[in-house]
Amino acid sequence: WPAPWQWVAGCWLLLVLVLVLLVSPRGCRVRRGLRGLLMAHSQRLLFRIGYSLYTRTWLGYLFYRQQLRRARNRYPKGHSKTQPRLFNGVKVLPIPVLSDNYSYLIIDTQAQLAVAVDPSDPRAVQASIEKEGVTLVAILCTHKHWDHSGGNRDLSRRHRDCRVYGSPQDGIPYLTHPLCHQDVVSVGRLQIQALATPGHTQGHLVYLLDGEPYKGPSCLFSGDLLFLSGCGRTFEGNAETMLSSLDTVLGLGDDTLLWPGHEYAEENLGFAGVVEPENLARERKMQWVQRQRLERKSTCPSTLGEERSYNPFLRTHCLALQEALGPGPGPTGDDDCSRAQLLEELRRLKDMHKSK
Repeated sequence: WPAPWQWVAGCWLLLVLVLVLLVSPRGCRVRRGLRGLLMAHSQRLLFRIGYSLYTRTWLGYLFYRQQLRRARNRYPKGHSKTQPRLFNGVKVLPIPVLSDNYSYLIIDTQAQLAVAVDPSDPRAVQASIEKEGVTLVAILCTHKHWDHSGGNRDLSRRHRDCRVYGSPQDGIPYLTHPLCHQDVVSVGRLQIQALATPGHTQGHLVYLLDGEPYKGPSCLFSGDLLFLSGCGRTFEGNAETMLSSLDTVLGLGDDTLLWPGHEYAEENLGFAGVVEPENLARERKMQWVQRQRLERKSTCPSTLGEERSYNPFLRTHCLALQEALGPGPGPTGDDDCSRAQLLEELRRLKDMHKSK
């Protein structure tokens, strides 16, 4: 982020440009040039200002509280119908919160201990804790955005022994136990590894529940890094950073269950059909997702094996996708710079597709 003096200088420069634009004659070449310059950069500038206010000031918290009130009124029972997954002594319970977010409870059913992932609505998470009859001992926060961390305060105050985990680089509210890449959190028989995946935010973490202790599939709680057929926006990094984080996830096993931070499946698969219209795996998944969403049923989890077959953001090494979007990285498909450019182009096309 720019230093404070750069923000001040930038604002003064913007003010001077606007004044020149206002006082210059209507047909003046300088006026036309400045107008084009301001229009080209205003959207990005306004976004950066808005994002700074959201993440660095109390205005972000007020916006989150407004989101919370509206979602509770609109979806008193949650935006989607979810089903828990029960393994050998371990339960994963998705909790629909806000308008399209998911929080999760990971439960050691023998010890009756629970870990909450991204508890943005403390009321909904607490209701699930009471229904399951478990003790909350840890909160795992993927990143600082209020729609993922908004419940940290209330839950940590209510459950005095509850620890709040996350990256120290991300400014997570009420953080008590900072984590680094590959640190492991142990709760009962739960072994959960933090993986650093910057890009969406500087300190974004994903959490991998090891399936070996309960002889089941591992579970990836991906926050805003990876969704069903999509990936998060790059707010605090660049395409190379995001590509490296996605490659971290690509190194996990095909049977790993993906538990994302948002219900974006139908929209994401629609975009995937634009860039790879002949992908049969995508078409089959889209038909299933549409049936689910007609009944307001959740679409998570998918598996990483499935995601490799239809998620365009995980397929930047695939020749078919490279040919569809432009010049590829060459015959080996290993040129990270070209793959990052392809990832950036995918994001640009996705934004255009969403705005239609």
